[in-house]
Amino acid sequence: MSENRVVEGRMVTPAKLAELIEGEAPMDAEEIADADRECPDCGGSVISVGYMPSVTEFVTGYKCQDCAWSETDRD
Repeated sequence: MSENRVVEGRMVTPAKLAELIEGEAPMDAEEIADADRECPDCGGSVISVGYMPSVTEFVTGYKCQDCAWSETDRD
């Protein structure tokens, strides 16, 4: 069962969080986790989600819960 989190004032599912980071809906998304780091823009809490934007790629995305900052672990 996936755990929803509040991001920028609204409740999001793992798939919605991945969509916010990626810009489009993923094929699949894992549970949201605490990333144990602060946002470089606002100092807020950062959460992470692993997701598959395509059948051949797995990405971990990071998103601030308080502002628009996000990044992925792509090289």
